[in-house]
Amino acid sequence: MLVASCVFAILAGLLHVLIFVLESFRWTDPKTMRAFSIPSVQEAEATKEMAYNQGFYNLFLGLMALAGAVLVLTGQHVVGITLMVAGTASMVLAALVLFTGSPDKRGAAAKQFVFPAAALVLLLLSVVL
Repeated sequence: MLVASCVFAILAGLLHVLIFVLESFRWTDPKTMRAFSIPSVQEAEATKEMAYNQGFYNLFLGLMALAGAVLVLTGQHVVGITLMVAGTASMVLAALVLFTGSPDKRGAAAKQFVFPAAALVLLLLSVVL
């Protein structure tokens, strides 16, 4: 269960690194605009600075989950689990905020929720069982 938790933490981390790239460097690209439901280039330009900053939040969460999983897999359980929980719990909570605060983005919120939630559930099961 612990290894499976690490796999889902890694998947969550990689997804958040991808989101970082999209938000911080590809925000005005037509494919990114469609993915984030941005209706116009003008709106993308107007929100580019905010997206750049938000992208780095996603990067830091992703790196935290990735580093935690790697540390767990190399036997550093206390630090690794701490980082995994901090990163994936923050991802889960952020996805819940997006889900409840932006009904039009519930699909994106669900996608951002699944991997970190699975990591947390599997981690809990590995401790309990």
